[in-house]
Amino acid sequence: MTSSAEPVSRAERKKQELRREIIDAAFDCFAERGYHATGIADVATRLGIGHGTFYRYFQNKRDIVDHVVDDLVGRITGALTAENAPDAVSTLAEYREQSARIGEALGRIFGEDPRVPRLLLFEAPGIDRAMAERILDLFDLAAALTSAYLSHGVELGYLRADLDVGNTARAINGMILGTAISSLRTPEAQAAQSEALRRVMYDGIAAR
Repeated sequence: MTSSAEPVSRAERKKQELRREIIDAAFDCFAERGYHATGIADVATRLGIGHGTFYRYFQNKRDIVDHVVDDLVGRITGALTAENAPDAVSTLAEYREQSARIGEALGRIFGEDPRVPRLLLFEAPGIDRAMAERILDLFDLAAALTSAYLSHGVELGYLRADLDVGNTARAINGMILGTAISSLRTPEAQAAQSEALRRVMYDGIAAR
């Protein structure tokens, strides 16, 4: 049986590598200068490429931020499948274990490259109105995903029957966001903060 997927050519691999290098260089410039103070020339100079090369991969620096948001959404939703899907557990004990796995997965996503949360939380909302709306849409998506977990727990009886699912989901996500912001300055405290957050969640919403 032959595979329908064609092997990636050397030229294509080089294109993918350069695209990633442009994103990384732009991130470095954003971190040093701020998004608005960074020009395409800064990114191109850092990499030693011409402006034309940059524009073969991205329309502008704003396009890079869109790519980052798309990539982050895909990685977050990808972490919430299989054993971490909303309907994958049926008891409070399993939910505790699942929440720990999800916390670790999200911690890796945001911790692997601290520039990502810095860009999304501090730089991106001030880029323009459309990007601010994209970030708010991302928060709405996160609330919808958290609501799915809570709704499943209420339905099966391991979470409180009187739970205000929508507002509780946003409250939980607010605590998660606070932990993410705090970990930018003290990353070594992230694990302990995440555990404290889960204890608040379990003690507050578990069925009695």
